[in-house]
Amino acid sequence: MTSLPPIAVFDLDGTLAETAGDLVGTLNAILAREGLGQLPLDEARDMIGAGAKALIQRGFSAAGRDLTPDRLEALFADFIAHYGRNLCVESHLYPGVVQALDALAARGYRLAVCTNKYERHAVELLTLLGVADRFATICGRETFPYFKPDPRHITLTVARAGGDPGRALMVGDSRADIDAAKAAGIPVVGVTFGYTDTPVDALGADRVISHFDDLVEAVTALVPLDEAA
Repeated sequence: MTSLPPIAVFDLDGTLAETAGDLVGTLNAILAREGLGQLPLDEARDMIGAGAKALIQRGFSAAGRDLTPDRLEALFADFIAHYGRNLCVESHLYPGVVQALDALAARGYRLAVCTNKYERHAVELLTLLGVADRFATICGRETFPYFKPDPRHITLTVARAGGDPGRALMVGDSRADIDAAKAAGIPVVGVTFGYTDTPVDALGADRVISHFDDLVEAVTALVPLDEAA
């Protein structure tokens, strides 16, 4: 009987790729259309991390305007449409991503993406960034009936990728990633360079890294190579 391979599951925004420029660019396009002022990237970057609806609410709140639920839904649809046309204007992979992915694959780890971004956007963005083919599956917000922080988003991603659920690991930047992994009973590596309103060191990750140069050591320490053989 052939055993399933160990698997490393990655979040996308703020983990594999710096996407703030395009997300905030879309927010500013919506704000401008509504006659509101633009938000500097450095200020608005801290608003990312809880999803597009939260980003819209935070952006409008910063501009001094409240939104009704119906208005938020309408603006959310506009946001998704605009963002879908501007996925990779400024977005880019973090330094060391490609090398870390290739090193893990060479050691026998399967790779997958589990993101709260819509699947179609995630697939297109990773394709434009040149790394989509490195992942056994790319699962988004609507791929399953559940999404992070529900642990089933990760466990179903592992199953869809054909990875070993007993030798799985999550890599992410936010509370949703870390809480979902912990609830799924799998180890998690937190990255410090992503989008979170709480320092990732305080979220309970098993390991925390500040550069992808440190990822392979962190992954092999949590899912050792002798177990992955």
